[in-house]
Amino acid sequence: MSPSPLPSSSSPSPLPVLELAPVVPVVVVEDLADAVPLARALVAGGLPAIEVTLRTPVALDAIRAIADGVPGAVVGAGTVISAAQVTDSVAAGARFLVSPGWTDTLLDAMKASGVPFLPGVSTTSEVVALLERGVREMKFFPAQAAGGTAYLKSLAGPLPQARFCPTGGIGPAVAPEYLALPNVLCVGGSWMLPPDAIASGDWTRVETLAREAAGLRP
Repeated sequence: MSPSPLPSSSSPSPLPVLELAPVVPVVVVEDLADAVPLARALVAGGLPAIEVTLRTPVALDAIRAIADGVPGAVVGAGTVISAAQVTDSVAAGARFLVSPGWTDTLLDAMKASGVPFLPGVSTTSEVVALLERGVREMKFFPAQAAGGTAYLKSLAGPLPQARFCPTGGIGPAVAPEYLALPNVLCVGGSWMLPPDAIASGDWTRVETLAREAAGLRP
């Protein structure tokens, strides 16, 4: 199965990515050999949009390996914090970009990248500033520490046009509470990637946890 088509405009919407599943796995790849089997397990479990964070030396190679070797995966780059990382991520095959926060320089680079992007926010002023720049879909980070579902509920009234992918401290117990909110498109998390399963190569367990996560939407 070939990857799902995404928009090709100069500033495409991230909606086609965010609507693929209720959860976007946030992946930290320490060993490049894990990248492809891990991604295959996530896709088989119903979570095709995979955010590989740029926190390890092999992250870009992992993105490249998944993009080339896992049909059905829509692999993106997370923890993008510079224009150079935008360029490198897209060159490696990233089909969407996620940042923990944003600056004008970073936002301009992501807008010019040609792939969907999700800038991070944690305050009302940041949300309003992005709306002024024409951005409506955002990452809410760190979600639990920044106010959780109560904060997002408060934003829905005055800023209904903003929609979020909350990430940070979210697990299977609270994910449904986020997904029930009208301004939440999906959540990001890594609970379906337990370190012991990764270390032992227990991809069946990863697939099972991914399938459970894929069924979380209320």
